[in-house]
Amino acid sequence: MSAIQKAFNGVVALDGASLEIEKGEVHALIGQNGAGKSTLIKILTGVYRSDDGAVEFDGAESLISSPREAQAAGIATIYQELNLVPLRSVTENIVMGYEPKKLGVFIDWDEAHNRAREILKRFGIDIDVTARLGSFSTAIQQLVAIARAVSLDAKLVIMDEPTSSLDVSEVKVLFGVVRSLRDAGVSVLYVSHFLDELFEICDRVTTMRDGRTVDCRKMDGVTKLGLISGMLGRDSSEIAEAGMTEFSGGAAKHGEVLLHADNIATGPRLTKLDMTVHRGEIVGLGGLLGSGRTEAARALFGIDPLASGTVSLKGLDARLETPAAAIKAGIAFLTEDRKAEGIIPDMTVRENLTLALLPKLTRNGQIDRAREREIVQGFIEALGIKTAGMEQPIRELSGGNQQKVLLARWLAVEPELLILDEPTRGVDVGAKREIQAIIRDFVSKGFGVVLISSEFEELVEGADRIVVLNEGRSITELKNPGITEDILVHALAHTDGEAA
Repeated sequence: MSAIQKAFNGVVALDGASLEIEKGEVHALIGQNGAGKSTLIKILTGVYRSDDGAVEFDGAESLISSPREAQAAGIATIYQELNLVPLRSVTENIVMGYEPKKLGVFIDWDEAHNRAREILKRFGIDIDVTARLGSFSTAIQQLVAIARAVSLDAKLVIMDEPTSSLDVSEVKVLFGVVRSLRDAGVSVLYVSHFLDELFEICDRVTTMRDGRTVDCRKMDGVTKLGLISGMLGRDSSEIAEAGMTEFSGGAAKHGEVLLHADNIATGPRLTKLDMTVHRGEIVGLGGLLGSGRTEAARALFGIDPLASGTVSLKGLDARLETPAAAIKAGIAFLTEDRKAEGIIPDMTVRENLTLALLPKLTRNGQIDRAREREIVQGFIEALGIKTAGMEQPIRELSGGNQQKVLLARWLAVEPELLILDEPTRGVDVGAKREIQAIIRDFVSKGFGVVLISSEFEELVEGADRIVVLNEGRSITELKNPGITEDILVHALAHTDGEAA
């Protein structure tokens, strides 16, 4: 790809960007949210058409005008936000559009199931391929999406944040598959904000910034600090001096008890949670995939009914039987699934931001539009949301800016407790620091935060206390200052609580 130009409503997304991937290499693509990575990929895969520039694939000029044409040419894409059909079976999701036929008319389901089982074996996965995909965990669904791409005999596989929902063992399986693809001569374009992964799996890296390609080099010739400085456009010595871990817990003066959960359970995935959140503190929920972190958040927000236990707010029993009741009680919840449970893609930035605030903006059935616009503009400026305007569809924003809009949605209702499930997943270093700064500012005003993160570093540096979960139970509590990643890992490995 060379000299690629693309603009949306006059806003330049790509300004002469380029990308070169060799046959049989794993090539990393990095850059901040809004740098142009997704736009470049969507042009390569036929989702968008470039305004100018040239694309050459497999030795010939490429005129791909649709994702279907891209697949036919040998380009398979696994998007960060899964594009699967959860109500269909695992087999159907893998072979959809390429179903084996018998007599040229009927689907050969025996062959389809065998094909699905065979491709999943490459990932070390042994599941019932006839079962509904939605009945499995997000991690399994992610691996099914990758299996589908691999099954298409692609020449180029594009992976956008493929490990965002995987645990350590599943990441190792994925890396094994990536290496086998490379050994077979298949190229892989690997997009990830987990920079450590790039050094383990990638051969070369291309860095983008502000819609341009600013660097391309071999992975063995760069450092993590060098990658970060390239993305931010700042000198590496300046970044090293400033430090990249300003988000540190333990400094806040904690006030009264804001929330207390006593032995709460919702089902087999959350069987016993004890935790307390004071005003002016961040309490982390630490645990591996499937430990019950998200289930705990859903219980506190009234999504999943309590099977046992009690929740109190400011010393009074709280019956949080619905999200509406939780919001009324002063609790807000930022979901981990930005696409399915967060944004409404066809609505504007304004409409998405004020969605939870509409009851307060409505009088006699009429929305106070002037007040609404004032609030939206205030948050766009305060949170540094990069948008062409509040009427821009939110789907056109980068992932980091979409996340800021969702944060603004909940801050606008002025909650006392903010539950954040993976608030920085899939966002770049710059957006991550900005979101963390927003969280710090919220807590400094005397409110409370429950922070869920798969990144142990984020929990260790960001939380005042960490409640450690294992198999649906809170097993111990760690306090800052003094927590290290080693201590947290040790706690996770001792289910009897001895790590406390």
